Amino acid sequence: MKTRITFKQLPKDYQALLALHMLRPVHDNVEYQNALEILDALAGHSLTSDQDDYFEALSLFVEAYETAHLPGFSPKTGLPLLKHLIEESGMSAADLARLLRVDRSLGVRILNGERNLTLDHVKKLTERFHVPAELFFA
Repeated sequence: MKTRITFKQLPKDYQALLALHMLRPVHDNVEYQNALEILDALAGHSLTSDQDDYFEALSLFVEAYETAHLPGFSPKTGLPLLKHLIEESGMSAADLARLLRVDRSLGVRILNGERNLTLDHVKKLTERFHVPAELFFA
């Protein structure tokens, strides 16, 4: 059984990240899965500037592959994206509320689609999850 790469195992500098997984266009499913594993390990953490640059570049290659090779692929945006990020980070609605510095019940209402995110909420989410703000407005 293959063990997954964790954030703690990832290098902090760009050169070492390149040595672990070369940045290049994704050509097949194996390369795609390998790239996703690296992205998953980086996602949701406080990144060094080198890790952030690497994450952004690798994300572009993965997105290009998904668009070209996965029929019907539609990147998550808005509420589905938020739910995905929360789930992948092992967070709860209460954790979301703490992150947004709001009442605990508001975290539940946001995830249930009963309340919208404010600009301040989106700013906090983009800082925490390292995703572009516009994804929350799509």
